[in-house]
Amino acid sequence: MWKEPSSGLSATSTNPGTINKNKPIPAVVESVEPGSIGEAIGFEKGDKLMSINGFHPRDLIDYQFLIVDEELHLEVIDKNGELHTVDLEKDADDALGLVFTEALFDGLKQCNNHCPFCFIDQQPPGKRESLYLKDDDFRLSFLYGSYLTLTNLTEADWHRIEEQRLSPLFVSVHATDPNLRTKLLKNPRAGQLKEQLHWFAKRNLQIHAQVVVCPGLNDGQALENTLCDLAKHAEGDWPSVLSTAVVPVGLTRFRPMNDKLIPVSDICAKKVINQVELLQKQFKAHLGSNFAWLSDEWYLIAGQSLPPRQKYEDLPQQQNGVGSIRAFLEEMDIATRKLPKKLPSPKKSSWVVGRLVSKALAPACQRLNRVEGLTVLIYGLPSPHWGQEQIVTGLLTGEDLLKGLKGQELGDELLLPSIMLRHDEDLFLDDMTLSEFKQSLDIPVRVVHGAQDIVKTLMGDSSEIR
Repeated sequence: MWKEPSSGLSATSTNPGTINKNKPIPAVVESVEPGSIGEAIGFEKGDKLMSINGFHPRDLIDYQFLIVDEELHLEVIDKNGELHTVDLEKDADDALGLVFTEALFDGLKQCNNHCPFCFIDQQPPGKRESLYLKDDDFRLSFLYGSYLTLTNLTEADWHRIEEQRLSPLFVSVHATDPNLRTKLLKNPRAGQLKEQLHWFAKRNLQIHAQVVVCPGLNDGQALENTLCDLAKHAEGDWPSVLSTAVVPVGLTRFRPMNDKLIPVSDICAKKVINQVELLQKQFKAHLGSNFAWLSDEWYLIAGQSLPPRQKYEDLPQQQNGVGSIRAFLEEMDIATRKLPKKLPSPKKSSWVVGRLVSKALAPACQRLNRVEGLTVLIYGLPSPHWGQEQIVTGLLTGEDLLKGLKGQELGDELLLPSIMLRHDEDLFLDDMTLSEFKQSLDIPVRVVHGAQDIVKTLMGDSSEIR
């Protein structure tokens, strides 16, 4: 799944191992929660929190550790540049109610690998800066589930992970064989993974793993070896590897020439499905869990039905595309249990998704169309932008939508899944704004945020159309 770092993050190669007492690193306030302690003492948007009890927090993790003290001495620079000091007493579990512009106050640690399958390197030039930031920061992994490779961690970073118990982390493994992993990541430090797994196990720290499968490189016996090696760390009362996601490599038309990478075909997908599902049975018998899960894309590429919901257990890797469509279908089942027999007035709506997922969503669309007076047209689009016929919804660009919807019957409004837009801006992956997209259509556009929102919209919810 695409995860874009914040556009406000700058790259950095520094990362001290203890909370910095000397270098002032401001945490810029984005908003203050109404009724909070922060509001009561006068925090405003644009204020810069410089230190807490003499320590300068590097990120949200430090901030959360520091504010648990019952007595706080704060140094703050207001938006006019004036320095203030604030002393306060509070209960240990009371938050200040501050929301910051960034999760990392001292910059983003970027990846030092050169993986030929890296999606960041498979983009056209000239787009927004944040699209080219290679996040390999353990703090974002802990906070938001971003994947890191462990190859650029300093001794101080390892010490901090242990000291602050930053667990679980999400780790891109790809292969456990030292030589193969070094080849895949093009980094000699990549071969240290097995020692790093033992480091986590010894300290009762945990990870979720991911394997991006590149046909001809780390599939077949290499994939089986990787999953079995990881499963050895899933044993016991406190496993160090909690789960593993198996994801197909995604290739775009912008990737470097002669990268020797092969797209995943339906034949390859079926082979991987059979291989992993057989291993799942072994893991289930030994570990009590499937442990390794295939992302939904494998089944969609193979033209097979998704596994039933219970196969995904507690969806440990849903954000990585493992069971995300199945979970959505389950939400849609719940949202459509009590539909009206008839709408007060006829309504025709269009719903746009990635071509790869449209077939799986067709039954839900048919269920909605049983409501008298309602017509839902679902359009599964390819991506000319990325050069992919089969693509997930979240990677569709504004350009893809305009090309794919041109000349199509769209009805009274278009339902646009919010996953296509940047999380904090109305912006597509190709930098087209939502406003620019809407101006190119002659019907209203409704951004929808899940199954319940889709059904409410189709049934005539009166909230404002964006």
